[in-house]
Amino acid sequence: MDEFTANLDYPMLVLTVPAPAGGRPAGCLVGFATQCSITPPRFLVCVSKANHTFRTLPGARKVGVHLLSTAEHDLAELFGERTGDEIDKFRRCQWSAGDDRVPVLARCLSWYVGEVLDLVDLGDHMGLVLAPQRWGSREDGAPLMYSAIRDMSAGHPA
Repeated sequence: MDEFTANLDYPMLVLTVPAPAGGRPAGCLVGFATQCSITPPRFLVCVSKANHTFRTLPGARKVGVHLLSTAEHDLAELFGERTGDEIDKFRRCQWSAGDDRVPVLARCLSWYVGEVLDLVDLGDHMGLVLAPQRWGSREDGAPLMYSAIRDMSAGHPA
């Protein structure tokens, strides 16, 4: 199967989760995501079960999804190579939170906040079925693709 997946290239996203009671917000780099319905709009975003962000998901009703551009390679490194077990990633980047407390990164190509409709066990990843509720764009540019960050070392290997 590695021969097949080695030829795939996909846009890189950052998933953000509001701070649980007494905690801090979490976020991670996501490579497995897709639109899965047009009407109504639905997206599937997959997070590794080994990830710190996965452990902050229980109780989260909404999350943020950010499409990185080629200008945000540094954010891919922060959210992909570093783990929230060791650092507060949000002290190292600019972000804001709306009434729903979901962190929205100040720099990204585009973003949405989605309601978590369902969690699907997908093996070593958990799939979040999301209904977008608010969204926006931050800049122009091309999406950051997996091929551009393939050499990064994961903060938590999957």
